[in-house]
Amino acid sequence: MMIPFAVMPRISTVVRSERRQQLIDAAWRCAARMGFRDTTIDDVCAEAAVSKGAFYGYFDSKQQLLLALLEEDAAGVDSLLDRLSRAHLSDVARLQRFAREMCVRGAEPSRVQLGSDLWAAILTDPLVRDAMVAAVGRRRAVLRGWIDGAVTGGELTSVPANALASVLLALGDGLTLHSSLDPAAFRWQNIAHVLTAVFDGLGR
Repeated sequence: MMIPFAVMPRISTVVRSERRQQLIDAAWRCAARMGFRDTTIDDVCAEAAVSKGAFYGYFDSKQQLLLALLEEDAAGVDSLLDRLSRAHLSDVARLQRFAREMCVRGAEPSRVQLGSDLWAAILTDPLVRDAMVAAVGRRRAVLRGWIDGAVTGGELTSVPANALASVLLALGDGLTLHSSLDPAAFRWQNIAHVLTAVFDGLGR
């Protein structure tokens, strides 16, 4: 007489997605407290209240988890750019709104820590570098389009669109890194006011 094997219930796609997101959310919280570089897989598992075996059911390594955080962060910025592109705003207003929103994101401790770790990782990790290059390239292309539109429409003085887009993105990343040096002395609201003044100065 043959004894049938027990059939293990399959986890639905929705449940798998929720459990994976649970680990990603836990990693964000750990990154906010100690930085991603110093966060261990054990830390993330403890924060998410899951076993280490469960972690490896979704990520092969800590590097894959880092890439997932980068992907989620990039998706948030892509969503912001898409939302602003669809909004009934002038191109300069889009640029100003983008700068303000990035200041709000930059004030989040987890993103400050992740930003610092990502810029360190691109020096030694080609996968992280490639992901960063792709994300920055998408952002630059959208900003370049807005700048070209603002120049053509007479909202901005004639400037190289790609250069100004690169400057704006570099400012955001650089300010995030600077804020990690002394968060208590850094005021993102003031930075937003300065950026608005910069756009006013570039206006015709």
